[in-house]
Amino acid sequence: MAGHIQDRWYKTESSPDGKVRRVRTDRYGTGLRYRARYIGPDGGEQSKSFPDKQKRLAEKWLTNIASDMSRGQYIDPRAARITFQTYAEKWLTAHTADLSSQIVTEQRLRLHAFPVLGTRPLDSFRPEHIRGLVSALEANPAVSGAYARNIYGDVRAVLSAAVDDSLLSRNPCSVKSVRPPAVERRRVVPWLPTQVRAVRAALPERYQTMVDTGAGCGLRQGEIVGLAEDAVDFEDGILRVVRQVKLIRGKAVFAPPKCGKERDVPLPPSVAEALRAHADAFKPVEITLPWRKPDGPKVSARLLFTNTASGVVWRSNFNIQEWKPALAVAGLIPGADDGKFESAREHGMHALRHFYASVLLDAGESIKAVSQYLGHTDPALTLRVYAHLMPSSQERTRKAVDRVFLPAPDEPDGPETAQ
Repeated sequence: MAGHIQDRWYKTESSPDGKVRRVRTDRYGTGLRYRARYIGPDGGEQSKSFPDKQKRLAEKWLTNIASDMSRGQYIDPRAARITFQTYAEKWLTAHTADLSSQIVTEQRLRLHAFPVLGTRPLDSFRPEHIRGLVSALEANPAVSGAYARNIYGDVRAVLSAAVDDSLLSRNPCSVKSVRPPAVERRRVVPWLPTQVRAVRAALPERYQTMVDTGAGCGLRQGEIVGLAEDAVDFEDGILRVVRQVKLIRGKAVFAPPKCGKERDVPLPPSVAEALRAHADAFKPVEITLPWRKPDGPKVSARLLFTNTASGVVWRSNFNIQEWKPALAVAGLIPGADDGKFESAREHGMHALRHFYASVLLDAGESIKAVSQYLGHTDPALTLRVYAHLMPSSQERTRKAVDRVFLPAPDEPDGPETAQ
């Protein structure tokens, strides 16, 4: 057993005759009786107090401390008293993700995790506390399953960092009794070609080719807005996705594509012709923006798509003023009620990417190629989202088995077989 246990209610004194005896201290009968003390790996003294009749518990505590030290699992009690919110805020400042991701993560933690877990010291975390968070998220009608899963992921990442920093012995999110929030899997229903054309026709002319680029090359909205003329290789039929426009704290910045995955996408002749016509009608404009963050170095690019003031196409303005009215004209959402359109999450510009993926899969393109062209981090993600759009293989399976087990048909007699 490491350390020793002090009995605060008694002390030893030497009598005049040289005998040692135990006598009561001034604290006898009040407060916590036993104080277990030990020297930590950093050379500092640590202690914990226990009430009367719990000396064995104090001894067990010291034994466990010694065992943790020998296994390399020792947790400094003083450091582990830091609250979840304090540690999470510190973790965020050193987070390696880009600034926009940090902002989104901070917002999720502040709005949904800190009210439930923020004041809890790290060393007090148990699986029951995570189960309570999951229950609270699932009971909140304003939090979708996917959003709740993101919040849970943020909390798990913070606690994993605390384990790495030796403030927790294990992550309570890792035990079997803790499950992430349930997510309702909705199948992607891609637009029909007639719907794509209807939305395109309903947009102002300067924005119509954005639909061609999304539906014909699978670019994200920010990648379309950030598309520059030097990214289009008409000769080789390639569109190079190397940047996007993001909004960070209300300021537009240039940034790499999502997850930093630059990619080359096949440029169909129909889309190439649409881009040529667009560039003739609306000349590319040189736009200068910070790189990655609002105070980042300035970079310039001649953008193909700009607003009526020859500036960046602001996503929020475009979605409200141009995109939703076009959806209503195309019959995809109801008309505006008192000048305001209803939410149309499933009919955002991301629907053009779903259309693009459905066209490729229907044509027999491989999941790996579709994943590469969409800029997904993993083909497994593409498969999870779009597997139901792949052409059925049932008939191919039946024919393949029949070729093995059924007798070959008789060869017809021909001139070469005549005697």
